[in-house]
Amino acid sequence: MKDKNIKVLLVDDEEAFVDTLANRLKLRDLKVETVYDGEQALAAVKEKEPDVMILDLKMPGLHGMEVLREIRKTYPKIQVIILTGHGTEKHEEEARRLGGFDFLKKPTDIETLLGKIKIAYKEKLEKAFSAIAFAEAGEFDTAREIMEEENDK
Repeated sequence: MKDKNIKVLLVDDEEAFVDTLANRLKLRDLKVETVYDGEQALAAVKEKEPDVMILDLKMPGLHGMEVLREIRKTYPKIQVIILTGHGTEKHEEEARRLGGFDFLKKPTDIETLLGKIKIAYKEKLEKAFSAIAFAEAGEFDTAREIMEEENDK
């Protein structure tokens, strides 16, 4: 798996933080876009759907949890990793219930985050490939169930 194929969208209102993080991920061959609030995140996703979204919770305007809800409804294949300095156990439970891939607290090690991004991307690909394999084998009901299960997350 080539990391440079992974498209990541960083969403955080702390511009210096998110720009630094973007540069560090780009040095590791990821395709990275940055936005600074929830509304920009939803607009960016419409324009160019990422594989993985790194999402802060506490931002002006649209809260990260609202962005997660909207992404799960409209773009279920995007893997969302919450990265926040303000998360509680309740936030983590809610994010997981809504289908968030993972929940990390700031500050987090760049290699830890990179590992989570790679795992999220791999899982996304595996789900897509398993649905395709079942469809090619004529197992359309199974393929449909896999895709619907993914959409329900």
